Amino acid sequence: MTQRPATPHVASYYAATANAGPERPSLSGEVSCDVCVVGAGFTGISSALHLAERGYKVVVLEAARVGFGASGRNGGQIVNSYSRDMDVIETKYGLDTARALGDMAFEGNRIIRSRIEQYAIDCDLKNGNLFAACNARQMEGLREHQALWQRYGNRELELLEGEALKREVQSERYVGALVDHSGGHLHPLNLVLGQAAAFEALGGTLYEQSPLLELTQGEPARLRTPEGSVVAQRVVLAGNAYLQGVVPELEGKSMPCGTQIVTTEPLGERGRALLPNDMAVEDCNYLLDYYRLTGDGRLLYGGGVSYGGQDPASIEAVIRPKLIKTFPELGDVKIDYAWSGNFLMTLNRLPQFGRLNANVYYAQGYSGHGVTCSHLAGRLIAEVIEGEGERFDAFAGLPHLPFPGGRLLRVPLSALGAWYYSLRDRLGG
Repeated sequence: MTQRPATPHVASYYAATANAGPERPSLSGEVSCDVCVVGAGFTGISSALHLAERGYKVVVLEAARVGFGASGRNGGQIVNSYSRDMDVIETKYGLDTARALGDMAFEGNRIIRSRIEQYAIDCDLKNGNLFAACNARQMEGLREHQALWQRYGNRELELLEGEALKREVQSERYVGALVDHSGGHLHPLNLVLGQAAAFEALGGTLYEQSPLLELTQGEPARLRTPEGSVVAQRVVLAGNAYLQGVVPELEGKSMPCGTQIVTTEPLGERGRALLPNDMAVEDCNYLLDYYRLTGDGRLLYGGGVSYGGQDPASIEAVIRPKLIKTFPELGDVKIDYAWSGNFLMTLNRLPQFGRLNANVYYAQGYSGHGVTCSHLAGRLIAEVIEGEGERFDAFAGLPHLPFPGGRLLRVPLSALGAWYYSLRDRLGG
């Protein structure tokens, strides 16, 4: 049999600085388990680890490497809540739904921190993130945001203006900011690799280079890969933007979107002068910029969205102007790494949790807030498999809306909407 070429991690800063770990074998032959998880990113590994801790026999199938997708490529920011915040959820879906989701809005953050401590995961964890306002309208929005989050229990928020802001970020782009001291940032690939190692230490089995080719639903379900199969009592689909062409019922109501990131050479004192307290930053624009210092003192800077997930011809050409607009003094900085990756966006920007049938579960579509929400998803999936479905069903009850125009028009229509909002950001309106 011809050996299939292995799919490595994308050439990113994270891959270059990943903690050492094994290359797992691909699946060969047939295996059986209590739960088969498809996808070894945050959602899949979080689910697998929670289930293994509860005593389940779990097999994880990964098409490439652990953390190959968004979990190993993102901005590394621990941002609380969801991509649509609680006021929108209250207005559209009612107070009961808002209360249920609000009770869980900060839980993903706590799960991440407990995992790091419990399993001694080395992933450059740092505290604090900052939402920066580019104009007066955005600053007023941050005041409302502070009041909203405080109503749902986050008391670690601080509004900054004037000199107080300059103590956190040395840029002329902003008129003020809201600091979430409970947030933070980290090396996301090392986080997921550490949790994968913990899962395996508990007896879990993880196959890399084992893409799902076919799912036959039933009790049990059967999952086919190029060289093997899994017979499972339950299935968790956790491929997000990288599970395409296998489960069509999950594709029509979501859209892969690309984002681009660069990482500079190590900056030393230059970097510490720009971000004196080492917080992560994201602005309040619709198409936002986000950045932070890495563990070795580089500036990691990302921004923009490519609808449909296509890569630009030059990532550096897209991101460098944004970086220099924020920090003109870095005009001569050398870019050491540039990469892109896809996240999965939903029409209402809320995550999609649900069941395909009685024993096939899924969680996807975090719309840019996947670091924390995916860890919450893993806990909720373990709960529902244990028969404790109330919290999972609070999310599953949200509508999963199709994009207008279907798969053919979802990209141009989304891009048109993004153009409108980005124009409004530029005009300050």
